[in-house]
Amino acid sequence: MPFFHGGTIVPAADFADSFGMTQLTVRLTTDEADLEAVRELCRAYRLLLAERIPDRPEILANYYAEADYEALLAALAEKHARPDGAIFVAELDGEIVGCGMTHRVGPETCEIKRVFTAEAARGHGAARAIFATAMEQAKADGYRIMVLDTMIRLHEAIALYEKLGFTPWEPFYALPEGFEDLVRFYGKAL
Repeated sequence: MPFFHGGTIVPAADFADSFGMTQLTVRLTTDEADLEAVRELCRAYRLLLAERIPDRPEILANYYAEADYEALLAALAEKHARPDGAIFVAELDGEIVGCGMTHRVGPETCEIKRVFTAEAARGHGAARAIFATAMEQAKADGYRIMVLDTMIRLHEAIALYEKLGFTPWEPFYALPEGFEDLVRFYGKAL
């Protein structure tokens, strides 16, 4: 699968060889072990959000209440099933260090969700690679638009989305009252 580097899609082998870094690959999940690794990454993402928004506990209570979130994680394979969705993992030297997933939100629109990389993978281009692979797959699946939502305090994520060409977008779901100042929507034509 290709990788996105500096505005260019680069084949995986060239990416690793050219930059003298460890081998980074992105692929679709294939088994329960992959899904369990994705669930663990999603739990780490929830903890990161708790650190970033300690003054707004209602965010976790509304979007990420522990029991509801665990039920969601148990149903990831169904919610993001092919052909309407996909779950991707990023591997660094064979170890799963990142994830991302898509699902249909409109006839030609998919949402990318839960793109997260473990601390050890940051700076290796894993999130960019997940996005590049997800956008390529979404386009192949017939989607013309990819959308996402994010918390405004995830500055690194917002910078990445904008570098990848995502622009502010109309909300694609109704926000709970009082959350308008915390959530941003982005979209991109594929």
